[in-house]
Amino acid sequence: MYMKTFQKIAIPLSLGVIGLIILNSCSVGIPKGATAVQNFDADRYLGKWYEIARFDYKFERDMDNVTATYSQNPNGSIRVDNKGYNYVKKEWKESIGEAKFVNDKTEARLKVSFFKPIWAGYNVIDIDENYQYALIAGSSLKYIWILSRTKEIPESIKQRFLEKAKKIGYNTDDLIWVKHN
Repeated sequence: MYMKTFQKIAIPLSLGVIGLIILNSCSVGIPKGATAVQNFDADRYLGKWYEIARFDYKFERDMDNVTATYSQNPNGSIRVDNKGYNYVKKEWKESIGEAKFVNDKTEARLKVSFFKPIWAGYNVIDIDENYQYALIAGSSLKYIWILSRTKEIPESIKQRFLEKAKKIGYNTDDLIWVKHN
């Protein structure tokens, strides 16, 4: 009698907790202390970007020559086309995803998915006035990217982005500086 009652409560409760853990790990949030760019112009952001720096993520491990190309989908979402060269396996990899704005299109808070229904935060937290260099925060302090329209970034912009990231709590010593050759 007690065992059946326990199972009726424990199994749904366990599944609920597992579900919350999965949803929490696939958060579309923004790190505490970070703010998404306001008055964001999504059309100016579209196009090709070179990855200048990132943390060591499983899905980008051993990758150089990494680019992200953003284009408008007919439904208003953004197509995300990530490419990179795995220098260990000696092969190019490509991943196509979709990004959607979390709130208004003028706030640079997006959610991105490469494996639906799992979405992750993609937050432009700094960008220069000409949309040539961008600092991107993920949902947590585990994810950060520095992007550029060219294969290099001016030292002044690099220092600006590193200072901003440090203030938020990122350990910028762990950044991998991506080679483009």
